[in-house]
Amino acid sequence: MIDLRLLREDPDRVRASQRARGEDVDLVDALLSADERRRSSGVRFDELRSEQKSLGKLIPKATPEERAELLGKAEQLKADVKAAEAAQNEADEETRRLLLKLGNIVHPDVPVGGEEDFVVLETHGTIRDFAAEGFEPKDHLELGEALGAIDVERGAKVSGSRFYYLTGVGALLELALVNAAIAQATEAGFTPMLTPALVRPRAMEGTGFLGQASENVYHLEKDDYYLVGTSEVPLAAYHMDEIVDADKLPLRYAGFSPCFRREAGTYGKDTRGIFRVHQFDKVEMFSYVAPEDAENEHKRLLEWEKQWLTGLELPFQVIDVATGDLGASASRKFDCEAWIPTQGKYRELTSASNCDGFQARRLSVRMRDGKQVKPLATLNGTLCAVPRTIVAILENHQLADGSVRVPEMLRPYLGGREVLEPVAK
Repeated sequence: MIDLRLLREDPDRVRASQRARGEDVDLVDALLSADERRRSSGVRFDELRSEQKSLGKLIPKATPEERAELLGKAEQLKADVKAAEAAQNEADEETRRLLLKLGNIVHPDVPVGGEEDFVVLETHGTIRDFAAEGFEPKDHLELGEALGAIDVERGAKVSGSRFYYLTGVGALLELALVNAAIAQATEAGFTPMLTPALVRPRAMEGTGFLGQASENVYHLEKDDYYLVGTSEVPLAAYHMDEIVDADKLPLRYAGFSPCFRREAGTYGKDTRGIFRVHQFDKVEMFSYVAPEDAENEHKRLLEWEKQWLTGLELPFQVIDVATGDLGASASRKFDCEAWIPTQGKYRELTSASNCDGFQARRLSVRMRDGKQVKPLATLNGTLCAVPRTIVAILENHQLADGSVRVPEMLRPYLGGREVLEPVAK
């Protein structure tokens, strides 16, 4: 959530942010009104409680005649205090409810617009000219089936559409990617983490996934648990309700977990293969830093992602995601999109988001800097979303005979294997 002081001091900035996101601008005025009621009702409650305490001191000293009158006043004050407390609680709840609906304040440099209004910041690698090499590239599913690596038919039979099996060398490729990603993150100073895939409502709400993103979240109603769509959720909640000493920052974690997404609103999109699925594994970087270091940490996360994709020898571009395509928690997001030959376009593989103090306020994660206690900043960055990375590797490193060259970085994690070869049917 945003700082209420910012809302009071600069409501126009908050309105501009909501407008840029394509969200409800009237929410700002409703929240200002609720906050005013919250503060005035708090003042009223404090005044009545003070009066009640003062009266309580007078009663034992009063004469019998005065005591009767004072007891009558005390009874009325008791009712007034109770009503004031109820009004304060109601205003508090209304303020929090509206505050939780408000997205983070977008960074002033973020391009304004929708999904297609991103700005390309960098381009890396060389796109292969398959025509010059004398063959037509196959898509990842055709390659994966020939390699004995991907089985979507049985995935659909067992679980439905957008499910799959990674088999044989496909399973080994996932393990190689995960181990390589964790090795890179560990070398960069991240603490490896295996995180829960089920979280309580507060963890999901605190990270901002029960607002605009709620339609893509799986909820187990009987137990009131949520299946996470990213280990960002349990990593953000790891220090929930804690105060971290400033000299221990930054705290960096690399979480590996299964991820679950309903993919609502994507009917008909990416239905072939494993690019867009309901369950996948991912290695996620997560950082807790002092607020003043958040922008630099954002750049560091992006550099680690670029290092990863360069090591996989993939052509990719870096984009500055437009305001209308930001998640509720992010003030700014950079995506790295790899070239997918058979689609003839770049597709998202990783993203790095700066959430400033938005999640920390919701989860009550604070830092102690001397005598001052204040919210810190949280950031997250995908290092390896496994299925999409496999898609990019298979398509970009395929050879004319249907085999796939293994990027040098991954070879130590695949027993030194240099090429993945088709299996006999």
